[in-house]
Amino acid sequence: MTDLDLRLVRYFTAVAEHRHFGRAAEALHITQPSLSRQIRRLEQQLGARLLERTPQGSRLTGAGEVFLPRAKALLRSAAQAASLTRAAAEPSRITVGYTTGIIVTPAVRALRERFPDADVRTAHVDWTERTTVLPELRVDVLVTRLPFPTDGAQVTVLYEEPRALVLPVGHRLAGKESVTLDDISDEPLVRVADETWNAYWRIDPRPDGRPAPDGPLADALEDKFELVASGQALAITALPRAGTLRLDVTAVPMHGVEPAHVVLATRAEERGRLVAAFRKAARTFLKAPGS
Repeated sequence: MTDLDLRLVRYFTAVAEHRHFGRAAEALHITQPSLSRQIRRLEQQLGARLLERTPQGSRLTGAGEVFLPRAKALLRSAAQAASLTRAAAEPSRITVGYTTGIIVTPAVRALRERFPDADVRTAHVDWTERTTVLPELRVDVLVTRLPFPTDGAQVTVLYEEPRALVLPVGHRLAGKESVTLDDISDEPLVRVADETWNAYWRIDPRPDGRPAPDGPLADALEDKFELVASGQALAITALPRAGTLRLDVTAVPMHGVEPAHVVLATRAEERGRLVAAFRKAARTFLKAPGS
């Protein structure tokens, strides 16, 4: 049985990431000769060469390619074990993550009132990072909208939000009380790189099996609204709160479309008292806008 030194594993992943011993040594704040010696120690422990030097820097060997994802998983597991152990021993800190358009203040306030000595923090999470912040231990709970992957997470639905169509103020459908999918059957809709997101928020395919018309790609919410305002595409989103939209776009409720769901997600194995208390507070105090 090989006892791996996690410090050496971390050094290896740094070199694999930077593809260069010098840059990796700089990032790790150690000297390059020292880093080279540590990598040789790891290779001796494993009985395999992991890295080859090249004129451009370094590259993974076949054994290195096999070891890298397992090394990353080993470091994540160690960090998670340490974090959960600290939380169980001293459950005095929690970070609540939330994505754009979701307000967690009432539940956070209730948690702080119940545990005045606890360090209760909040962190806005970009939608592109919503699937990684929990396993990477950057937040302890996340309040976000579906779709959200449930593997390795405990997910609780908190409330529903009507979905709405965002369109330019001069659009033919602007000002209507509501719109249906038939009203926008030929309208292009903004896309993102996440296909699961596209399927849910573009309602693709449509109930009759037809694909949703493709629109341009957007990387951020601001990009999406810019595409809508300039007339290049429309977008489906949760019904925005008053005053949150640009002045050159408007939102019309969608009729006959399943509402969006706001959920609270935690790591499945999380047992901390602050997480349990926040889950209870979220069920009590986090409601749909206007309810």
